[in-house]
Amino acid sequence: MTNAPREAQTLGLDTVQVFTKNQQQWKAKPLEQAAIEEWLTELKRLGWQDRTASHASYLINLASCNDELWEKSVALMREEIERCEKLSIPILVHHPGSSVGSTPQHGMNRIADAYVRLFKETAGYRTVVCLEGTVGAGSTLGGKFEELAKLREMISDRTGQPARVGYCLDTCHMHAAGYDLSTRASAEAVLAEFDRLCGLKHLRAMHINDSKGKLASKLDRHEHIGEGWVGGGASPHTGQGKFSQARLKASGFSAIVNHPIIAKIPKILETPKGNDPNGVPFDTINLKRLKSLIEGSAKAPSRQHSTKK
Repeated sequence: MTNAPREAQTLGLDTVQVFTKNQQQWKAKPLEQAAIEEWLTELKRLGWQDRTASHASYLINLASCNDELWEKSVALMREEIERCEKLSIPILVHHPGSSVGSTPQHGMNRIADAYVRLFKETAGYRTVVCLEGTVGAGSTLGGKFEELAKLREMISDRTGQPARVGYCLDTCHMHAAGYDLSTRASAEAVLAEFDRLCGLKHLRAMHINDSKGKLASKLDRHEHIGEGWVGGGASPHTGQGKFSQARLKASGFSAIVNHPIIAKIPKILETPKGNDPNGVPFDTINLKRLKSLIEGSAKAPSRQHSTKK
């Protein structure tokens, strides 16, 4: 795992989001003490102890109405929390789940039930579990801010531990869910709406990605910054075009990187990986584009990061 922060540092990033196990498998080997110690030593060397993140397995569905799947999901989620605690990872991001086969309300009740057990079995843990906003396709929960707000309220009320549950927003997901981030003004309005309904003070991390899908498309496909429907590379007026710094500057990314609250939290690049034809890492290119938007006092460390999956 220590290869992830080392590579991130090489790329000019200042933290990572990792998987602490294979995200496509239910079972995982226990963490070896030597690996834990090496990871903790690396975090201390880099000074990243307060802002690393992990993403929980995609197999987990805490909203499932299937008792067997729900039990397996709770058990795996507990494993995810325990691994984060051992590795001193303060933020664990997970998708709320899908209510397929039941109703959204029943799905949210199942999630709250899961948290009651999880928080009881991991009492005193530091890791904050963050509900990630989704595109809201089909029976997937978390596409609407109202759902995220209701979920956190239910979990907080049922567990009595509101400090242990937060949010993670994803710019691609928000735009595809119907929250217009294509202009600075519209993005500022979206952030204000999220603050009103959910509270920006509970936002612990963000995924910064452009979107291959149009507004409200429900398409969860990430794109390079400035080359999708958020940053202006694709628009109703220009179509799929080349990157434009002017369009990027006028987009919602400007509102996001210059927001005083968001500037202080970890921001993860989940954009496509690899190198451009000149051999330049795409993470470096996307980071440069985002940093070009930072204004005035916001030019302090902006905490743009890459995810290592």
